Amino acid sequence: MARIGFVGLGNMGAPMARNLVKAGHDVAVFDLAPAAMAAVPGATPAASAAAAAADAAFVFTMLPAGTHVRDALLGAGGMAAASRPDAVLVDCSTIDVATARAVAAGCGRAFLDAPVSGGVMGAEAGTLTFMVGGPEDAFARAAPVLRQMGRTVVPCGAAGAGQAAKACNNMMLAATMLVTCEAFVLAEKLGLSHQALFDVASKSSGQSWSLTTYCPVPGPVPGSPANRDYAPGFAASLMLKDLGLALGAAQAAGVKLEVGAKALEIYERFVAEGGGGKDFSGVVGMVRGSGA
Repeated sequence: MARIGFVGLGNMGAPMARNLVKAGHDVAVFDLAPAAMAAVPGATPAASAAAAAADAAFVFTMLPAGTHVRDALLGAGGMAAASRPDAVLVDCSTIDVATARAVAAGCGRAFLDAPVSGGVMGAEAGTLTFMVGGPEDAFARAAPVLRQMGRTVVPCGAAGAGQAAKACNNMMLAATMLVTCEAFVLAEKLGLSHQALFDVASKSSGQSWSLTTYCPVPGPVPGSPANRDYAPGFAASLMLKDLGLALGAAQAAGVKLEVGAKALEIYERFVAEGGGGKDFSGVVGMVRGSGA
């Protein structure tokens, strides 16, 4: 088993770190909130991000934005310099492609950008999907550890490719969820029950992850956030952030994204109306006209 440093113990990071402890690794954790470190029983609380990284074979970060990742690894956090020369640094945050590439170029260590899909439920269950960018040899070393936190680990290419895959995936997810919400609202107005639409679409060409795993109305999928008053598995504010990253990448690449831009506009409105802390599927309330 490996010595692992893990920094960033929010809704996603904490269950991911717990799964590493459960797998038998020696895990040192750090978060600016001491209570977050206490939420990973069996791990060793570190005094700083650099201390968590010291002597670790693998160093994981799960942080809110690119500026935090850059500072933790290259700046005041000092994680890259504190880590072993042969360590693999794995950033599981969702950040912009340019920052991922800059950190990879500047850290002086093997670096993988490995954002995840699957939400809090996937993090807790150890069924996440990892989209990984970086050197093949570093991927080969890290993949067995990633598989202790996720079900699917996909090498996507060179540095930044993991973030590129995440941006494209979540833009598709946002747009698919919106049209799924619209379909259920239309069904309501036409006198069709939620269950009837689900039974048809889930076995027909309207099938999608947004429908069969994350159904935006209560009932058909008992595990979806709709059955918990839209308590977030993936908060709408985070979806808005991811859409912003996708649109920013598209602008830099000279690609016009009409559907993606419309999805961004709708989620901006949902968050502005107070829906940022709800699950992103809660946008169905705004589609229905009952507000965020």
